[in-house]
Amino acid sequence: MSETAPSAEPSAKSPAAISPRDWIVTILVSTLVSGIAVAIGEHSFRVGPAAIVLFPIVWVVVLGAFVGLQKWFPLRGSTRSAGEALVPVGMVLFLALLGTGIGPSLGMVEEVGPALLMQEVGQLFGTIILALPIAVLMGMGRAAIGATWAIDRESYLAYAIDRFGTSAPEYRGVFGVWLIGSMFGAVFMSLITGLLGGMDWYHPLSLALALGVGSTSMMLGGVGALSLLYPDMASEIMALAALSNLVTNIVGFYAGVFIGLPVARRLYLFWCRVFRRPAAEVEEARLVAKGLVPEGDASVRVKLAEKQDRIGAAEPDADAPQDPPTPQGWRPAVTAYLFAGVAGLLLNWLGTGSFHMRDAGGMIVLLAMTWIAILLSKRVRAIPATVWVLTLATIVTTPISPVAGGIAHLVQGLDVLLVGLPQLAIIGMNMGRDRKAFTQLSWKIVIAAVLTFTCTIVAAASLAEIFIDM
Repeated sequence: MSETAPSAEPSAKSPAAISPRDWIVTILVSTLVSGIAVAIGEHSFRVGPAAIVLFPIVWVVVLGAFVGLQKWFPLRGSTRSAGEALVPVGMVLFLALLGTGIGPSLGMVEEVGPALLMQEVGQLFGTIILALPIAVLMGMGRAAIGATWAIDRESYLAYAIDRFGTSAPEYRGVFGVWLIGSMFGAVFMSLITGLLGGMDWYHPLSLALALGVGSTSMMLGGVGALSLLYPDMASEIMALAALSNLVTNIVGFYAGVFIGLPVARRLYLFWCRVFRRPAAEVEEARLVAKGLVPEGDASVRVKLAEKQDRIGAAEPDADAPQDPPTPQGWRPAVTAYLFAGVAGLLLNWLGTGSFHMRDAGGMIVLLAMTWIAILLSKRVRAIPATVWVLTLATIVTTPISPVAGGIAHLVQGLDVLLVGLPQLAIIGMNMGRDRKAFTQLSWKIVIAAVLTFTCTIVAAASLAEIFIDM
């Protein structure tokens, strides 16, 4: 008898196939976590003159991260990969709903003066010029790009997921600053604005213009501090801050994507050479920036290892468990659209306490715009779906659009901060895969976030001050 070779047992390091169980687990757990976050609701407590405000959008990430990091019932790599396939559609859907709120207010941009436009320039380059070199010096790697190319609010987070994927260092930088800003951004803006206002270095209206950071809670934190210092100008401060916030959502996002990110990448390579970062780190960033290696691709390290004789790259960690590739094809796509729509409606009902048939109609319209944006991004790969959908949603809801009134009626009952909760829960759940990478960032991402917020306010207020005094 011929000897039969023993069958190879599956290795713990090898990725397991994605099963129906993985889809069920990630859908049920993320929806449950989102429901709990909505039930907890909004809570705030005061720290001196400022307030820390915690929203469901923060709770859902914290609870999701607990599920992903706990070791009693660890999530399988195949479950994380199934969740990975559900995230992009939900994030594009979130921006579609955000865009429907921008379109009706587009006419207000005509009121924007030079001071408001210049503070946008300050926000764009303040972090890149001032914060990026310090982040590189701290050894954050490519996460420094994500942490400092913009102030990293919700629209930037959605873009980072779409552009880089949740495995890329750039995404981890964006996510870290976004999470810190979501939890402590309002109190930080209140403190830094109060400090600058109390020093009498800037005109209060310059500081008001600098508060258009793309986050309502952060803007309100700064407005509260300025209003206490200048009660006679409270209404004017609020109006300018709100207008600045609107322009940041319209102009700032595109400026960050098409100007800020490319500039940050080039300056990152420059500062890496100045501070003599490892050759492999610089070469990796160069290959990604030139499109020679896919962003967020796990094969980056392997491709670099093949160039080891030239750049000295380290071999990938052979002991690290590998998640299977994110599933592709029409079945995962249909699942992602159904999940985003149904879960979004469910959580919107839980959060608002009401449901109307027009909400379902509005969700169908948003999903249609999401599908068109994703289709366009595949045809024109240089522009991600997040940019397409925000542009499309803004255009179809401008006052000159013949369908603007109908779309506004359909989506009026949908809360933008509730619709995207399940995908944020999945992002938190998937942190277990990147536990080591996030641990290495730790205190560095906190410093990067503080630098980003401070540089944004100071640079924007400084440039606005030039025109306020004219």
